[in-house]
Amino acid sequence: MIYTITANPSIDYVIQLEKLNTGNVNRVQSDVKLPGGKGINVSRILAELALPSVALGFVGGFTGQFIQSKLNNASIDCRFTEVEEDTRINVKLKDNAEETEINGQGPHISAEAVANLKQQLAKLEAGDIVFMSGSLPPNLPASFYKDLIPLIQAHNAEFVIDTTGQALLDTLAEKPLVIKPNHHELAELFDTHFANQSEIIAAGRKLLDQGAQHVLVSMAGDGALLITPDHAYLGGTPKGTVINSVGAGDSMIAGFVGTFAQHHDALAAFKTSLACGSATAFSEDLATSAKINELLPQIEITQVD
Repeated sequence: MIYTITANPSIDYVIQLEKLNTGNVNRVQSDVKLPGGKGINVSRILAELALPSVALGFVGGFTGQFIQSKLNNASIDCRFTEVEEDTRINVKLKDNAEETEINGQGPHISAEAVANLKQQLAKLEAGDIVFMSGSLPPNLPASFYKDLIPLIQAHNAEFVIDTTGQALLDTLAEKPLVIKPNHHELAELFDTHFANQSEIIAAGRKLLDQGAQHVLVSMAGDGALLITPDHAYLGGTPKGTVINSVGAGDSMIAGFVGTFAQHHDALAAFKTSLACGSATAFSEDLATSAKINELLPQIEITQVD
């Protein structure tokens, strides 16, 4: 089973305007309310791949009920911990020129709520995978996700933390199943600039040496690299118009983790991850199964090292 943990989910209220005029009344052209949060995005993509997952995290109030309802409608098993305060709302204002985001802080998470979440992890079994990512409510420590790793490993389960910078480096010794920096984040980890693909691969191998099991490096329009201890592979991006960058990275990692959990085939997982990421990038919301299946045959993977 794949478990996703979203400590600070949200309702993403996306508003489309012709032009945002601050200080004046604005008329909405269209709007949509979506369940938000990186772990939730992973669960939603797994559902499109017809793969089960269990969504964990903290929700509260009418906003939390909205999120649970939306996920239940998508046949996602929700086992959220209820908290007293409302789940946050993130407002995304889009006009023809730019996008403005106003993100809520999130509710207070009590010690009892944290203990309840940890009890959920006591049900893990060998071979399960736990995905953790996204911002944290204000009162949780920055190490919250990292502190859950011993609980996960006590049951011989795998983990994935989608993070960057020192927080990413701090998890490597615990052998995450996969990490997914983009090429800019990878360069920042080593305080360098890459002149060519070989240098990117060499940097990825350093992360493998520190403990990561697989390294995915996204490179925007140049595709992505999968770096393993034996080889490196370049995956191209299919043709399409980029509409939405939000959730593309979550979709990539969902495709990799979901397929790898089924087949333990890193190349097949890489191909699915590229199709999922591109399908989301070419869509208004997250990818659908139809869009993923449309793009899968277009994904070409080449061994480059």
